[in-house]
Formats: sequence, structure tokens, C-alpha cells
Amino acid sequence: MIPALEPPNDEVELRRRAAALTGMTLAELARALQRAVPRGGVRTKGAAGALVERALGATAGSTARPDFPHLGIELKTIPVDADGAPQESTFVCSISLSDADRAEWETSRARAKLAHVLWVPIVAAPGRPSEERRLGAPRLWRPTEAQEGVLRADFEDLMGLIGIGAIEGLTAHAGRWLQVRPKAATGRSRTLAFGRDGEIIAALPRGFYLRPSFTGAILGDPAAMPA
Repeated sequence: MIPALEPPNDEVELRRRAAALTGMTLAELARALQRAVPRGGVRTKGAAGALVERALGATAGSTARPDFPHLGIELKTIPVDADGAPQESTFVCSISLSDADRAEWETSRARAKLAHVLWVPIVAAPGRPSEERRLGAPRLWRPTEAQEGVLRADFEDLMGLIGIGAIEGLTAHAGRWLQVRPKAATGRSRTLAFGRDGEIIAALPRGFYLRPSFTGAILGDPAAMPA
């Protein structure tokens, strides 16, 4: 049985804990943690992430801090197919739309979340129930200088568009690796943003996401520079 763990003391211990989960199904992990087995539906991904967080001793939850604040490491579970290819974009963080014109990469939540990431793949079993998905081999990743340069450029371009009031015309096609997508519990959710003429408007909340072409590349090669 895997107990609910205290935060890992250091990166070595975190690596060991993550490696020990490799090959377990979500059902096996849930039973080991004495938690409900996630069974299909749109909540499966969130439940899987919560199970892995508990098993590894993550403490930050949904706050702006990395999941392991004392180590500066963010945990990202990522659904992949049998070949290891990510199946969707990966959420990074929410965007404060009303502060976009003042945002800077160096002090941004996005940079803090991507400074050091523990990726834990969740491998889909073709034709099998979601609870039979298995945890893949984990990978710790820090962006290289070249990678951070691209992420910074994406951030500055996207936040620049939001800052000048172009939020409603901004689509997920913008950005090389980072993209902006809606991030809201319901379609009725709204937050404050700037319109084209500088007026305050009510806009659907947005978040930064990493494209699957990028996450798939760095899972194979941490220094990858995909197009």
C-alpha cells in the first residue's frame, strides 16, 4: 500500500517516488491510496492528477506556487497514447487578463510553473476503461536557454495582444508552443479584460496551454526544439 506521503525532502526522493509509480494503473494507485477509483467521464483526468499528487506528496494544489514549493518543481500529469504522443494541450496557468499590459515574463506565473516540471505520462489502454490507464516513466525537465527564449516570445506576443484589447480575436492558433485557450468552469464565467478601445469588457477566462507537439517532443528529448 502507498501511504499518503509527506512532501519529498529533495529532488532525489521525488524522482524515486515517481519512478516507483511507473506501470501502475489508475485503479491500482487509487486502491493503494484508499481513494475512489476514477471511472470514465470528463473528471477522469483531474482525478488521475489528484491521485498522483497525493502519492508524491505535492502540497500546492491549485495555488500559483509550484506543486512542490520547497523544491520549485511543478507536477504535470499528461495523457498519452500507446506511442507516447500527448492527446491534448497541457494547462499551464490562468491568465490575469486585466493586467496583461503590465505582465513580464521574468515575474510571470507561467514562467514559475514551467521553470522545473515533473512530467508523469498517463498511458491510455486502447479499448480499455479509463481506470486501466497506466502511469508511464516520469521525466524531470528544465527549459534550456533556447527553449525559454521561444516560450518568452510566445508569452510576450500573446500578452501583448491581450493588453491592446485583442482578446476576443485571439485564437489557439497563435503562439509557437504556448497558446491561449478558454479556461472556465462554465460557459457563463466571465472576468475583466480590455476591449479594442481600452474599455473594460467581460470576457471568458483564459489560460496558457502548451501545445502537444511541444510536450511530445520534450518527453522524448528534453532539449527538443520542435517547429
